Amino acid sequence: MNSHVRHIVLPLIAAFIWGTAFVAQSIGAETLGPFAFNAMRSVVAFIVLATGLLVYALFRRKLQVIVPREKVKKLLIGGVCCGTVLTVASYLQQTGIAYTTSGKAAFITALYIVLVPILGLFLRKRANVFVWVGVVAAVAGLYLLCVKEGFSLAMGDIYVILCALVFSVHILTVDHFAAEVNGVALSCVQFLTMTVWSAIGMLFFEAVPWEQTSEFLWPVLYVGVFSSGVAYTLQIVAQKGANPTVVSLLLSLESVFGVLAGALIQDEKMLPREYIGCALMLVAVLLAQIPSKRNNKEASV
Repeated sequence: MNSHVRHIVLPLIAAFIWGTAFVAQSIGAETLGPFAFNAMRSVVAFIVLATGLLVYALFRRKLQVIVPREKVKKLLIGGVCCGTVLTVASYLQQTGIAYTTSGKAAFITALYIVLVPILGLFLRKRANVFVWVGVVAAVAGLYLLCVKEGFSLAMGDIYVILCALVFSVHILTVDHFAAEVNGVALSCVQFLTMTVWSAIGMLFFEAVPWEQTSEFLWPVLYVGVFSSGVAYTLQIVAQKGANPTVVSLLLSLESVFGVLAGALIQDEKMLPREYIGCALMLVAVLLAQIPSKRNNKEASV
């Protein structure tokens, strides 16, 4: 796949999956604590990804096709780092959602589109002026799309603000390791790490209502396979060689897809401000695709 197409299409697919999976995540959260829900979704993701890797290795009859021996250490370090950061971000988000509205949670979480380029400056990952304008447009669009009541901060919102910060770190951590190792293998180790950390938290702090398995089984499977296993892997593959700020803008479209899914599937009516918010998000993404003069010079070399 052409790299430019990969950098655009894969984040869009991931955003679509995350946006449409919100209902399943909310249903699961009604019976499971954040550690338990994240432990179950991540172990499902790990099993799916590990099975896919093993089938591919058996087909090629060579495990080193996936992980060359000299890159095993980098893969393990990268997977543990990404998985640890994702564990913290997912816990904060799941906890915050329980104490705030879904709209405010979606808006605050997506503020990683501002935090990623700011943090990226410290890592010498600069974005052009069109991307910065796109970030401003995206924040305005997300506010119109997600926040339907007066905006004030409560305890749940603070959890989600911290979640947005940690998600920003996760995007930059993935950006650092994705160029070095196989993306699917990195995602596999990431979710194994998340499973271990979340399971430890579950054992110490939560009780699992196993008698209610029928109520949370399908949400866990759906989120585990699609939202975790597929979407986060697409994020890793998409970020390989891409500008993390541009990818974060594309990923933030999950809020748009979530609102559109509610309108189409659950017959929820969209307000004029929500249509304007969607339009601003689209403008933001289009602005982020405009190459700077610097990029044009580099491409011509």
